[in-house]
Amino acid sequence: MLYKLDFAFEYDLQLIDFPVFFQRKETFQPGVTTMTPRILSHLLKQYRWIPFRTYAVKRESKHYPLEKIRNIGISAHIDSGKTTLSERILFYSGRIQAMHEVKGKDSVGATMDSMELERERGITIQSAATYVEWKGHNINIIDTPGHVDFTVEVERSLRVLDGAVLVVCGVGGVQSQTMTVNRQLNRYRVPFLTFINKLDRMNANPTRAMGQLKAKLGHNAAFVQIPIGLEGNFKGIIDLIERKAMYFNGPHGEEISIEEIPEEYKKEAEDRRRDLIETVSGVDDELGEMFLNEEQPTEQQIHDAIRRCVINRKFQPIFVGSALKNKGVQPLLDNVYRYLPNPAEVENIALDELGKEKKTIKLDPTRSFAAPFVGFAFKIEAGGRNTSATQLTYVRVYQGGVKRGDTLYNMRTMKRTRVSKLVRMHSNKAEEVEEAYAGDICAFYGLDCGTGDTFVNDKAYRISMESIFVPDPVISMSIKCLSTNDVEKFASALARFTREDPTFRIVYDEDNKESIAMGMGELQLDIYAQRIQREYGVKIQMGKPKVSFRECLAAPIKFDYLHKKQSGGAGQYGRVIGILEPLSPDKFATVEFSDETSGTNVPSQFIPAIKKGLARAYEKGSLSGNKISGVKFRLLDGDNHIVDSNELAFMLAAEGAIRQTQDHGQWQLIEPVMLVEINAPLEFQSAVTSLVVKRFGIISGIEPREDWFTMLAEIPLNDMFGFSTDIRSHTQGKGEFSMEYTRYCPVRSDISSKIIQQYHESLENPQQQQQHQQRRRN
Repeated sequence: MLYKLDFAFEYDLQLIDFPVFFQRKETFQPGVTTMTPRILSHLLKQYRWIPFRTYAVKRESKHYPLEKIRNIGISAHIDSGKTTLSERILFYSGRIQAMHEVKGKDSVGATMDSMELERERGITIQSAATYVEWKGHNINIIDTPGHVDFTVEVERSLRVLDGAVLVVCGVGGVQSQTMTVNRQLNRYRVPFLTFINKLDRMNANPTRAMGQLKAKLGHNAAFVQIPIGLEGNFKGIIDLIERKAMYFNGPHGEEISIEEIPEEYKKEAEDRRRDLIETVSGVDDELGEMFLNEEQPTEQQIHDAIRRCVINRKFQPIFVGSALKNKGVQPLLDNVYRYLPNPAEVENIALDELGKEKKTIKLDPTRSFAAPFVGFAFKIEAGGRNTSATQLTYVRVYQGGVKRGDTLYNMRTMKRTRVSKLVRMHSNKAEEVEEAYAGDICAFYGLDCGTGDTFVNDKAYRISMESIFVPDPVISMSIKCLSTNDVEKFASALARFTREDPTFRIVYDEDNKESIAMGMGELQLDIYAQRIQREYGVKIQMGKPKVSFRECLAAPIKFDYLHKKQSGGAGQYGRVIGILEPLSPDKFATVEFSDETSGTNVPSQFIPAIKKGLARAYEKGSLSGNKISGVKFRLLDGDNHIVDSNELAFMLAAEGAIRQTQDHGQWQLIEPVMLVEINAPLEFQSAVTSLVVKRFGIISGIEPREDWFTMLAEIPLNDMFGFSTDIRSHTQGKGEFSMEYTRYCPVRSDISSKIIQQYHESLENPQQQQQHQQRRRN
């Protein structure tokens, strides 16, 4: 927030941009100035100036033309330097006054890592939006997480961005999440630049990194810049197009000196420049024709050709530097607006829902209120990093404009809502603005919506944007609140986080009477567990969820059970005779009932009561306390009493018949088996095979394709816990898997004995333990 002051002294104040300092001009006339609260406090304390009146004013947002707008994301593998690069961009553009490190000694942390857990762990958990002005251009930036557990943050960010910067570690090169981000860039057809970072690190090798980009990701890439030295000798960069060397001096690399290319680098620079022109010529007709005619293109012609190819995703230019050492960031910003498209140069598709068949239409990105408004909600925070409990909705404006007080319609629910507050985000700080236009990324307070909803201002304008790809969860853990007094806050926390993150889901397991939290990885679930404890003050416990084991009959057994009770007056009498037999393995998850009686020994009106009694009996087996399934109850005969027989009697008779079979029958435990599909690089096939066999899996097929393979295997669910971590560690983070239930099968003897023993020890009554031991012997 800025403050406007009228001063009653004969000094005027001139405000110099960052770093902040003041200069008094003796003009001897009252002055008016605008300043931040920090500057105001400094003046009042230092000079004892007392203003006549003070009032807050909104930050005025400039109305940039569409060609001066860029919407970019910064994405990479974890620990590649994305947030550090974002911090430098904010500093050099004047958005912040001082730079702080992700894991700095000052305990402040990077600007874009506003969450306490982010600063503690030194990782990005939530994507954060900001905007900067650079040489007359407005650049909206979204800093995304690098960990695969938070991949949905990258998904929804790239869904609404027009361009991106792919950061690659100069030491690690192409890593697992680099591949995932590359697939996401391809999914949404996002043009991007590549920045090879950390060239000051030991073993940095940008040439090897470029080779991996070509070989592993299939990029048509070439250097636009090359480094001057590497590791500890990294001094600056060479611009191949303009044939100049750039050095970054000053305390923070803010002073750029342009010099001639050092003599020892001139030959390499010319060779790389020739490779660059040849690579671009292969995908650009105009430059290709000049190359064939052996004409030398001008610098501007090369820039124009690269821009055309980047926008069409035919070429990926490579830039180099070290964000931590403040080298190469400003030229990267120059190339962001030089090569990446503005919103008008990207084809944004919506679905027309007026007709019976959906058809695609091209949106008009005119920055005015003439065209109907179209906005896409790509991220929500339900009382998250913002201080208000009101939901904050991040919206990308695709068409028309919106201002505070406008009425919008949610195309999914057709509900009408009013824009009460319109802001632009700078990390976790909301700066109120009056209006937003096509191409802008803004946020609304108070909208009732979900991720992926489309908003319009004309109810008759029935279109919706394509939604966001949300991957299925791959891991689950049990979660419970430890205090009954905090149940309401616990439920509120779960509702909020599942609303904010589509990959975080909560289901209630009816079999085991526990809540199951599902997500993309153990880190994600651990983060949410800590957030629930810190932000809501709720103590929770998370652990391995119980597998839905079942009890099944191993061999058929006859039953003949009579339930008889006489206590004066009308009594209870019901008898059931028949056979309980196991079903085939493909029906282990079900139970069946067959009425094979004849005559009137078991009247038909009591059959529903028998089924009800069986359902109650199947709820808990006597062997391990798990449900009974995979059995068929064949009712062959029975008996009734003309006075004492009723529904309750036959219901209790059915329950007694199941207890009788449990006492004298042969029972076994069965467990769910999952069909697991694993995708990993071909070089790790033997390691993955060993991992599956170790978990008692049965491999049903392996399909190689290029440098990858797909393996299908059946693995018991009880052996799948921790598989997500193991598959990543055995494949250098490149392996992925998905699983689904396929069937039940008998449990291994060692696991069965352990489960039965645990259930036996949980029984408090010695008589129950004795009965349980007898059933085990049977």
